[in-house]
Amino acid sequence: MTFKTLIKMKILVIGAGNMGLTYAHGMAQSDLLKEKDLMILDNSAEKIAELRAEGTFDVYEKLEDCLPKADIVFIAVKPYHSDEVFEAIKAHKKPDQIFVSIMAGVTIKTMQEAMDIKKVVRAMPNLAAQVGHGFTSFIGSKEVSRLELLTVEKLIDTTGRSIKLANEMEIDKSTGISGSGPAYVFYFMESMMEAAVKMGFCEKDARLMVAQTFQGAVELFNSSDLNPTAWMDKVASKGGTTRAALDSMEENNVKELIKDAAYAAFDRAVQLGKESNK
Repeated sequence: MTFKTLIKMKILVIGAGNMGLTYAHGMAQSDLLKEKDLMILDNSAEKIAELRAEGTFDVYEKLEDCLPKADIVFIAVKPYHSDEVFEAIKAHKKPDQIFVSIMAGVTIKTMQEAMDIKKVVRAMPNLAAQVGHGFTSFIGSKEVSRLELLTVEKLIDTTGRSIKLANEMEIDKSTGISGSGPAYVFYFMESMMEAAVKMGFCEKDARLMVAQTFQGAVELFNSSDLNPTAWMDKVASKGGTTRAALDSMEENNVKELIKDAAYAAFDRAVQLGKESNK
């Protein structure tokens, strides 16, 4: 599959929720697809009206009208809607279509059996894809060729960056780190903002202070190969204010609690996968 072939491909996104629209807009704004090569399907009359008014995509409300036209299909629905979506896809699919799922916990085997298909790519994005700084981990079934997988990777990367994983279990692991990870950062940010307000700052100043601190720290981290410990050592001097804060976190076992939280998300992803297999 050449780049020229990719340009001519028709893409369908099923589900115009947050992540579905994020991928749709990312692909639409890239130079990978021509105008009207991107279709989107939703069952909400209000959402359909909004999308048609926007004029960016070919908008559909019936699967049978768009699925047969698609070469690559992104499934962006909530896992609890998957059964009805799979049943509808099974009735209208065509040979050699590639299905890309961004549903948490739904395994490749489950999708292959439920839709009677072979070519499946399972992906785990995160919320930062909405601003073009997302991270997506993905893996394809053995029936997806290397060039087909490269094509999907190029489409995914319109929302940020991605990595191909070695096995499906690593998708569940990445859920606990990158997939759910933005929420951990927001949790930490919320705590710092609340501390700032308690110290007497107004909410507007607290928000700016915390947001700029996080953004600056990430930029510093990405500016070199230094690990987090080395950066902490640059900020914290012996007997100083930062060291007092870090010592407090260590005494309260914060690092282990964060690790436990990541494993809780991973364990839940595994559980969802077992439930979907049933």
